[in-house]
Amino acid sequence: MKWLQWLGLPLGIAILIGLVVHNGAHDVLRVIGTAGPVLLWLVPFHALPLLLDAQAWRLLLDKRAPLTFLWWTATVREAVNRLLPVVGVGGELVGIRLARWKVRNASEVTASVIVEVFVTIAVQYAFSALGVVLIVAATGDGGSLRTIVTVALALLLSAPLPVLAVFLVRRGGVFHAIERWAARLLGTENPLMQGLDGKQLDADLDALMSRTGLMFRAFFWQLGGYMLGAFETWWALALLGHPVTVGDALAIEAITQAVRHAAFMVPAGLGVQEVAVVLLAQLFGVSQEVAFSLALVKRMREVVFGVLALISWQVAEIVRTRRAVRGEAPLGVQPGAQRDAKLPAVATVGASPRGPKRGPQHDQVH
Repeated sequence: MKWLQWLGLPLGIAILIGLVVHNGAHDVLRVIGTAGPVLLWLVPFHALPLLLDAQAWRLLLDKRAPLTFLWWTATVREAVNRLLPVVGVGGELVGIRLARWKVRNASEVTASVIVEVFVTIAVQYAFSALGVVLIVAATGDGGSLRTIVTVALALLLSAPLPVLAVFLVRRGGVFHAIERWAARLLGTENPLMQGLDGKQLDADLDALMSRTGLMFRAFFWQLGGYMLGAFETWWALALLGHPVTVGDALAIEAITQAVRHAAFMVPAGLGVQEVAVVLLAQLFGVSQEVAFSLALVKRMREVVFGVLALISWQVAEIVRTRRAVRGEAPLGVQPGAQRDAKLPAVATVGASPRGPKRGPQHDQVH
């Protein structure tokens, strides 16, 4: 997968440069300059779709973590996946690490993230299908129809992979088998094997995915986040002087998301996302200059929002590390839990041979 990324990066940069040259940097900058600083409002607006995504994740965690904390974690997950050279799952691994600051059970947190990824895949297919329907309804010419048929066939051909993955997970024993294979390969004493419990993870996944009502609630919360995210396209085009209908904006956003996820080997979808936005926007009568301006505005919003999220993550890690060095409760851990963890060690200091003296305070439930 690494070589695919190294191959995809220069390809994406070349596509982006080609688009700039083809559309004319001067004309694009003129269109963006006409909208002015008001475009910066798109940065904080992106927090709203992520809030709906975080609510879906909170439901999968049985509401054991605050929504604001999961929202922040969702911003970091997205930033890692979109701005750092990871193979599509780096953000999920970071999300598991951060979520454990609030929910200590690693198996349950991991199960919630895995199920959330499955839900996200289902949402992407539904959202893409909606985009195909909207484009077919809005455009009737043969060239556009051929393009949409190609996208629809690509979605259908790729569908068996996630369906197979869900089937294997629901069948059970997948992660337990992976754990046994890793133990034979690395040895049971390897540090990477410490804390792994594939059997428990399989059980937690089965328990979570058997709750059909919960799956549907998470699905619709995420779908709402995707549809709200399309408002960014609608608003940006309005600010750039070429307003479109809500349905047009939904179609542009839906197919752009589908293309970007299909081109996962290109880091951050660089170039690929821009081509998709330009081509799709032109289907709805948007000029090349405005369409490319939209693509650049979306990319700039992504970079600014993502960089802020990554900085906040590093600050949180530094604060947590410093508090741990000073012996305080780490960031995200309740002080009472930290105090309880220290009680056995404190009780042994100065204890008599008959054992530590107990008082009423030892019987309290913190």
